[in-house]
This record gives sequence, C-alpha cells and structure tokens, in this order.
Amino acid sequence: MLSFSPSEEQQMIVNTVKQFANDVMRKKFRECDEEGQIPAEIINTAWELGLVVSCIPEEYGGAGWEHSALTGTLLAEELAWGDLSMAMHILSPWLGVLPIVEMGTSEQKKKYLPAVCGGKFTAATAALIEPRFDFDHNDLGTIAKKNGGYVLNGEKCFVPLAQDAAFTLVYAGEGNASQCFIVDKGAKGLKIGEREKNMGIKALATYELSLKDCKVPAEHKLGGEKGCDFKRLTNLSRVALAALAVGVARGSFEFSRDYARERYAFGEPIGSRQAIAFMLADMAIEIDAARLLNWEAAWLLDKKAEATRECCLAKAYADNMVMLCTDYGVQVMGGHGYVRDNPVELWFRNGRGFVAFTGMAIV
Repeated sequence: MLSFSPSEEQQMIVNTVKQFANDVMRKKFRECDEEGQIPAEIINTAWELGLVVSCIPEEYGGAGWEHSALTGTLLAEELAWGDLSMAMHILSPWLGVLPIVEMGTSEQKKKYLPAVCGGKFTAATAALIEPRFDFDHNDLGTIAKKNGGYVLNGEKCFVPLAQDAAFTLVYAGEGNASQCFIVDKGAKGLKIGEREKNMGIKALATYELSLKDCKVPAEHKLGGEKGCDFKRLTNLSRVALAALAVGVARGSFEFSRDYARERYAFGEPIGSRQAIAFMLADMAIEIDAARLLNWEAAWLLDKKAEATRECCLAKAYADNMVMLCTDYGVQVMGGHGYVRDNPVELWFRNGRGFVAFTGMAIV
C-alpha cells in the first residue's frame, strides 16, 4: 500500500517553501512579470533555504540528503504556486547539479558540485530544446563527434539563465544515443544569443545557444565514457514540469474559487450558478488527478523502477490540466479575467507554455 503522509523531513520542506511562496513570491510576482526580471534579494533568500544544495553530498559542500524525486515534486508545486518564473529560476541550478549528482564521475562531482554550494545563488543550466518544428529529444539535431575530446555543433533554445550559468549541460546526439556534455561558461564555439521574448514566464531569462565546433574535453561527457542514463533524466524532467503545472493550476483554482464566493450578482454569489460551480469542480478534480499521477511516477523513480510510461502519462495529463484550469480561471472572472490587474491572465499565459517546456526543469 502507498502512504500519502509525507515524512517529517518532507513536511518541513513543504511548510518552509509554502511560507516563502506566500510571504515573498506572491507579493512580487506581478511586478516581476511586468518588469521582466526577479530581484536578486528574492533569489538569494530562496537560496538560503538550502533547497538546491540539499541533495549534494556533504563532501562537496551540500547538505547530504538523499535525492528524492517525490520530495522534489512537493517543493516544486509550492514554488510554482508562488510564481512559475521565480520557481524555474530558483530551481534552474538543479538542471546542472542533479544529473552530476546522480550520474557524474567522481572527477566531475569534485569539479562542479562545490561551485554551486556557496553562500549566494549560483546559476547552472541545461540545454535540450532545439528551435525546429520536428524537435525530438530522442533524435537530437545537436551532434557530438569524438575527436580526441568531443566537438559539438547545433542550436538550442529556451535555455534558462544561460547568460549567467557557470556551466551548461548540453544534450547532443552521439551515434544513435542522446548524451550530455558539460560545457563551461565562455567555452570557445559556444555563443549565447539575445534574451528570448516569451508569451509567458516573462520574468525568467531564457536564451538561444549556438554551438559551432565547440570543443569539449572527453572527461566532460556526463558519466564518462559510459555516458548517462538519458531516459531517467528526461523522466525526472517530466515529473518536475508536471509538479510545476499543478502548482500553477492550483493558484488559478484557489483564486477563482475565492472570487466566486465573494463576487455577488443578482443577490447571490456567482459560485452558486451551475456554470461556475461545475467549472470549479472540474478544476479541483483535474488538479488532484494530475498530482496523484505525478506522485506515482515520482515514487517509481525513487525506487529506481521503470517509470517511463507513468512519467509520460503524468506530463501529458498535467499539460492538458493546467491549460483547462487556467482557462477556466479566466472564464470564472468574466471580462475581469482578461484585465492585467488580475493574476489569472498571467497564469493562463504561463500555463500555455508547459507543452513546450521540455527539459527546462528537473527534480
């Protein structure tokens, strides 16, 4: 039987993140969206919570907690409830850190993990998505060819914090497999384009990358000569994104529910009308269903079991769920939902992006 009671450690993390999301993120998310940036003090405050370094072994400067995808989904949901842009910014170092923690060689761990265990936020990221209509993460257009070390050629997009990242994990095809390569900031042949202008997540800085004959030492291939478990990394990304989607949807639902209780029309709360009540009920059902699907997938990942089917189902369901819930949030508010003074339009824009966020988060 499965237990739905979080451990004492998990509950402590959830409570801490929930308080931070409510007291800090919720008070600044609209301002951040309008200005297109996140104040450094917010990011550094989040860094001081120790979320990113929690799963890094003590010998490299971390807290030494066991890595758990399920715990990661719990904290990702709460952060996304606060704000998606901030959540993805705060968690972006995990894109570089977690693959190294799980699959890096001892030399890679010694070199890169201590660098992100300092007192201030240190950016690291990963580049998976490619700017082409037929993008397939199992058939990447970015190619790695062995030539002493490796030579990378290709294009990437939607890379969070690429401009400031100390290092970037670049996913590329090597032969018939997708592998990962650690590319240091300023590497020759690596070009970072201008910041992208996105429909949503406007406070999160994302960039296009160009790799032209970018030379990477052989020891920078994640996992060394044997490579990495690419399937597991994509599954960890799927549950991360599904958890973030649940957080965004939950924010839309709770705001809409409270509005429907307080907004009166013709002498009664609009929530008493079937059209509104049924939408709210559907939102609650879909959010819980998506969360439970994702918990199962994350639980299997923690058991090191085969979980690709469950992770794909959780991600696909969450993509549809967050669009429905954020759309209903706009509808519940009627014409007011289209006005930028209300947050539902922001959640709708952010929710629309989940189908395109492949590889932009990991837990």
